[in-house]
Amino acid sequence: MPSELLESDLTHIFNNTFSLWENLRNQRIFITGGTGFFGCWLLESFVWANTKLKLNATAVVLTRNVAQFEEKCPHLVGEPSLVFHEGDVRDFTFPSGLFSHVIHAATEASVSLNENHPDLMFDTILQGTKHTLDFAVQCGAKHFLLTSSGAIYGKQPNHFSHITEDYLYDSTGLKENASAYAEGKRQSEKMCAEYATQFNLNVKIARCFAFVGPYLPLDTHFAIGNFIRDALKGSSIVVKGDGTPYRSYLYAADLAIWLWTILFCGKNMHPYNVGSDESITVKDLAYLIAESYYPKIEVQVAQEATAQLSERYVPDISRAKHELNLTPRINLRQAIKLTKEWYLSRGFE
Repeated sequence: MPSELLESDLTHIFNNTFSLWENLRNQRIFITGGTGFFGCWLLESFVWANTKLKLNATAVVLTRNVAQFEEKCPHLVGEPSLVFHEGDVRDFTFPSGLFSHVIHAATEASVSLNENHPDLMFDTILQGTKHTLDFAVQCGAKHFLLTSSGAIYGKQPNHFSHITEDYLYDSTGLKENASAYAEGKRQSEKMCAEYATQFNLNVKIARCFAFVGPYLPLDTHFAIGNFIRDALKGSSIVVKGDGTPYRSYLYAADLAIWLWTILFCGKNMHPYNVGSDESITVKDLAYLIAESYYPKIEVQVAQEATAQLSERYVPDISRAKHELNLTPRINLRQAIKLTKEWYLSRGFE
């Protein structure tokens, strides 16, 4: 069973998606990336709704290592409505039988791989997307969700406070783009469009930005995760740059609401930005986290701020708000508090 703290989040998700779950009654769905940050929230909320509404639905979850995931989430591995299918997203053996929905949330988001082996990053994303699309066609699925990324826009122009889905980014090729990850996501979206047309596949696109919440890794390239980790250890929060870039953070429970809503209600090949539109500088984020502790944690900023315009990575979410009634429901201060409490409840040291 999930922790008491997570039960509150799952109730929040359920209450805001209640009318959607009939889409899965007596159905089978397939999820790649089901054991990552996004995947854990999809699985937790799926099991919760499946149990509450007696949907008789099953989720088949692709994972490279079931035993490793069991150490992280034993209650999910033991859940009868979840079937774990071992394999690599690029070449997994297709499970037998029919599926109604496919969620492709598997992405190798390693900064090291992106910088040191960009060709491998690009090929992994493209091969994984193609293989999963091929499976969706083979298994008879009519609904496909791709978790894309706000990275596809490239460097956000400084004069844009928020970036919209129809921003015309430069997609002239991998070498001209700073990120193989971003280009892989761009090409994945194009591939989805081809399959949508050729195979009558209903494809939903979620362009995801930045998030915070339980299950977020605290030891990778996510600044907010690193800051929370430092504070939990009682050490100074270190801002490696000058702290002037702007980011925004959507709480994980809200993320789950958005992803399920986009899957069930979003328009075909009509991308939606997924994230919060409330921006904050990285420096102010560090201080916000520090202030949530007593005694207050020290913040160290490595570099002096320059006179240049600040970098921004903040979505315009008007489309999701107006078309799907999606909005951030849990503010950043509360999101940080909930994340901290969840890690403490798991014995973080």
